[in-house]
Amino acid sequence: MLVLKFGGTSVGNTEAFAQTAQIVARARQQDPQVVVVTSAMSGVTNTLIKAARAAADGHEHPYREARSDLLLKHQLVAGQLIEDGVERAAYGRLIDERLRSFERLCHSIFVLGELTARGLDVVSGLGERMSAPLLAAVLRANGIDAEWVDAAEIIVTDDNFGGATPLLEPTCAHANARLRPLLEQGKVPVVTGFVGATVDGIATTLGRGGSDYSAAIIGSCLGADEVQIWTDVNGILTADPRIVPEAQTLPELSYTEAAELAYFGAKVLHPKTILPAIEASIPIRVANTFNPDGPSTLVVSEATSDGSVKAITAIRNLTLINVEGRGMIGVPGIAARTFKAVAEVGANVLMISQSSSEQSICFAVPEADSPAVVEALEQELARELSRHFIDRVRAMHDIVIIAVVGAGMRGTPGIAGRLFSALGEAGINVIALAQGSSEVNISLVVKESDVEEAVRRIHAAFFGS
Repeated sequence: MLVLKFGGTSVGNTEAFAQTAQIVARARQQDPQVVVVTSAMSGVTNTLIKAARAAADGHEHPYREARSDLLLKHQLVAGQLIEDGVERAAYGRLIDERLRSFERLCHSIFVLGELTARGLDVVSGLGERMSAPLLAAVLRANGIDAEWVDAAEIIVTDDNFGGATPLLEPTCAHANARLRPLLEQGKVPVVTGFVGATVDGIATTLGRGGSDYSAAIIGSCLGADEVQIWTDVNGILTADPRIVPEAQTLPELSYTEAAELAYFGAKVLHPKTILPAIEASIPIRVANTFNPDGPSTLVVSEATSDGSVKAITAIRNLTLINVEGRGMIGVPGIAARTFKAVAEVGANVLMISQSSSEQSICFAVPEADSPAVVEALEQELARELSRHFIDRVRAMHDIVIIAVVGAGMRGTPGIAGRLFSALGEAGINVIALAQGSSEVNISLVVKESDVEEAVRRIHAAFFGS
């Protein structure tokens, strides 16, 4: 069994839908049992969210304009790819009903002047509920017996709206009960990505990029042979091709390497996607919808390694927070209190570095969280600051984490030397450094202004110019 997930660009317009249908047809030649998971058409989720937020701010025009634009966007594909008039009319009625529901919901938001997280989940999940029926109809127009399925019937989640966590036991029971009969009948289920529902049937979403997660969960529950993520790039590359044009496709990665790259900014895979695949030992293939015969990346339990770096990635828009002072030396509990304060404001810590002398702790957080983090630290450590045990809490803005990833780095001498030689020759200053005990990742902090040159220099050092 194969589970194929198509991202927004893969269903972005008429040509993309046609190409996706061809990929599904090819997959069925490889394996008769195929499940498709689809995102919303590219740009649709952003349009829905923007319109709902505008309604909460007292503006009616954006959601009315969005309704018209989205109707045209979807009907254009249906009109060009679905020849059967009855089929096309049925989809027209469905899309009209979905958009009327969207307009009514936005009007309620406008009247109340409030957009709740629960309401936003309902709005933001509508894109998938319009694209999945459309893709199923396009597949039928291409001779593939397909039926669309709302993931709210399958993926059971908690009520953490905006980033719900799936409950795997009931989810797997629903997935098998709903999808296996369709597969046994020779049908291709086309499932909405990104969305789910609570035990009580209240609509939820899995967080942005959650369609990858949906595919991995369904693949895990059904015991798929492979989960395929179809996107608009040739797999996972050694670096961002916008920075390094000569970046190469990685033919194979381990789950650990892919998880590190996903966490540190590589946008091809959603970080949570790896988790169900690891538990079920299901390979994940990342391939290009618009170049299906081109190179792709297979993510597996244990990848072959030549003992070197696999890829370089970067996270931007960060702030480095420094807690420093000679009075910190040997004082127990400072680190615990520091990160307790950070946790209380809900900030995500992406990297931590501490000097062996214990005179300073520095860590990176998203730029948007930095004011709240600094304020929380100054309150938590007020006594130490007043007594000069801690000299200051300092925020350094416009910094970037560069992550150098590769399981083969473990036990391979000379990696760090080549890394720092490349940066030193370019005159790039490393502000902070961290390496996990797994040795799969070396993370370093540089200024925003240095990041592109740093990535190019590191890439050239390990992969050639």
